[in-house]
Amino acid sequence: MNLPYFIAKRISDPGDNSFSAVIHKIAIASVALGLAIMMIAFFVLGGFQENIKDKIFSFSGHIQIKKFSLNNSYEEEPIVIDADRMAALLEDPYLDHIQEYAHKPGLISKEGEVYGVIFKGVTPNFNKSLFDKYMVEGEFISFNDSTSTDVMVSSKMAKNLGLKIGDKVINYFIMDPPKTRRVTVKGIYSTGLDTFDDQMMIGDINVVRSLNSWKDDQVGGYEVYLKNIDDIAAADDSIIGKLSIEHYTERVDDKFVQIFDWLNLLSKNVSIFIWLILLVASFNMVSVLFILIMERTQMIGTFKALGASNSLIRRIFSYNGFRLVLKGLLVGNAIAIGFAFLQDFFHIIPLDAANYYMEYVPIDWDWSVTIGLNLLTLILVSLVLIIPTAIIARIKPVTAIRFD
Repeated sequence: MNLPYFIAKRISDPGDNSFSAVIHKIAIASVALGLAIMMIAFFVLGGFQENIKDKIFSFSGHIQIKKFSLNNSYEEEPIVIDADRMAALLEDPYLDHIQEYAHKPGLISKEGEVYGVIFKGVTPNFNKSLFDKYMVEGEFISFNDSTSTDVMVSSKMAKNLGLKIGDKVINYFIMDPPKTRRVTVKGIYSTGLDTFDDQMMIGDINVVRSLNSWKDDQVGGYEVYLKNIDDIAAADDSIIGKLSIEHYTERVDDKFVQIFDWLNLLSKNVSIFIWLILLVASFNMVSVLFILIMERTQMIGTFKALGASNSLIRRIFSYNGFRLVLKGLLVGNAIAIGFAFLQDFFHIIPLDAANYYMEYVPIDWDWSVTIGLNLLTLILVSLVLIIPTAIIARIKPVTAIRFD
C-alpha cells in the first residue's frame, strides 16, 4: 500500500465548515480560473488570427505568381504559364489549388456619386468555397460563354452608393482613351478588412482581357492555395523552381507584412500574459500548501514522533497538493470549453466590425494548445509544490505536538 497517498487521501477531504475546506476551495479555484483564462485567451487569439488570415487568403491565396515588371500600379503585365510548367505545378505536393486573376483600376458611378474601385477579374475555378462565408446578400457571379457583366461589391461600397442586388452601374476604366462597362450587382460581400472592402470589386476576368486586348490564355497572375500554410516557405521554393526566369512569386505574409507582424505581436503578448497567470497560480498554490502544513503541524509532529521520515511526510502533502491541482484542472477545462462552446455556436459576445474586423468574438478549437496548457500547468504547479514541503524538515516533534 502507498502509505503517503493513503494518508493524503484521508486528509484531503475536510469537513464542509472547516478552515481547510475553505483553503482547498481557494486552491482549486485559483488553478481553475488560471487555466480557464489561459485556454480562453488562446481560443480567442487563435480564432482572431485564423479569421483575419482566412479573409486575406480568400482574396490573395497563399502565394501569388506574377511576371517581372517595373510597373508599380494595380495592373499587372500579362502572364502565361505554358502547359508543361502548369502540369508540374499541379503535381506539386504542397499545392492544393491554383486560380487565375487580373486587376484593373477604375471608377463606378451612380446618380452622381463616384467611387474608386479595383476590378478583380476571376475565372470559374475561383475558390468560392472559401469566399462563401463572406457573402452578405445575393450570390456569386455567374460565368457564360461570353463575357459576364455580373459583379460583386462590398457592403461598404453598396452603402456608400446606395446599391442593391440587381442594380446596374457604369464602371469607368482610366485608359487612353477611357473605356466604360455597364455591370450588374450580383452579390454583396463583407470581410471587415478595409484593404478589400474599400475598393475590391469582383467580376469576370474576360472584362479585363477585353479592356487590355489580351489573349484568351493571358492573365494578370495566379493565386496558389497550399494544403498546409505552415509549409509556405518550402512551397515557395518548390514553386519558384518550376517557373521560367521571367516569373516570380510573392508570399501573402510578405505582401501583407504589417498585418502578419501585428498578428505575431499579439501572440507574443498573450504568451507573456500566460506566464504571468502561471506565476500567480503557482504562488497561490505555494501559499495554500504552506497554510495546510501550518494547520497540520501537530499531525506532522505526531508522525515524526512515531518514526515517520521527512520524505514520507513531504510526499503526503505533495500528493495532497497534486490532487488539488487535478481538481482545479478539471474545473478549469469545464469553464473554458463551456464558454468557448457557447461563444462559437451562439455568438454571445458581439464585436464592432469597424474596429475589430469581425462581428463577434471568434473561437479556434486547437486541441494541441489545450493539452499543452493542461500539461504545462500541471507540471509547473506540481514542481513548485516542492518548495513549501521543505519546511517540514525544520519542524521538531516536541515543538510541533505542543503547537497550537
